[in-house]
Amino acid sequence: MAATKNSKSTKERKYSEAASKTISSALHRAKRGTLKSGPAGHGGTVKSREQAIAIGLSEAREKGQKVPPRKTTAKKKASKKK
Repeated sequence: MAATKNSKSTKERKYSEAASKTISSALHRAKRGTLKSGPAGHGGTVKSREQAIAIGLSEAREKGQKVPPRKTTAKKKASKKK
């Protein structure tokens, strides 16, 4: 049997296409220097690519787009159990 063209279709996407557009928009705004961090943008302009991606993911979650949940650290997990 030959492999089908859509062999990747059986694997589920982690992010929706809309979420990737939101993230790329945040990266574009960071590159232009208009992306702000912190509540109401009072934390200053974003300097790193990683921070821009994190803000884009956060915006996508707020819009209800398909994005995996935030990763939690071991310390946060331990404090939640108490």
